[in-house]
Amino acid sequence: MSLTSWAYDIAQGLLADSLPKRWAHSQQVYEQARSLRPILGDDYDLLTAAAIAHDVGYAETAKHTGQHMIDGGRYLQSIGADPRLCALVALHTSSPWEAAELGLSDALNDFTPVPQPLVDAITYCDLSSSPDGHPVNPSDRLDEVLERYGSEHVVFRAVSAARPELLRMVQRVRTRIEAAAGARTS
Repeated sequence: MSLTSWAYDIAQGLLADSLPKRWAHSQQVYEQARSLRPILGDDYDLLTAAAIAHDVGYAETAKHTGQHMIDGGRYLQSIGADPRLCALVALHTSSPWEAAELGLSDALNDFTPVPQPLVDAITYCDLSSSPDGHPVNPSDRLDEVLERYGSEHVVFRAVSAARPELLRMVQRVRTRIEAAAGARTS
């Protein structure tokens, strides 16, 4: 069984029935990851697994700290997942900023370091997927998150601080996609 198939089954079991909207979002993040195959090489299976499982920390079974990225990474650790998968789930999107807001930055040190291009890719996939499972412009997605949470919420503060870097991550992935497309047409 591939890492992606395993992660898909785990995520579906945790999200499909209890959090169907989150499951729809996760499925679109997975589709976005699949579209990145030309730039992923040997990391394709790892990224698609992380994409489908990136929000398992919202499941009641996984909740511990209240920071879904860390909770998801820890949950996956507890069931013996590949350490790189755990790290990508723990580090996706605005996790370091949110962890800092919550006093949980040290918790991120419990995860295996992963290359920045993989963190960029999972973040790109997440920000390119709407909450209800449709493709979306990453800038619009960030606007939606800010509006949904409101200025007093930790997620609002973290995403506001992270926004410039998140958009740079998205741009780095887009640049890699364009370079790969150019290489194929040359």
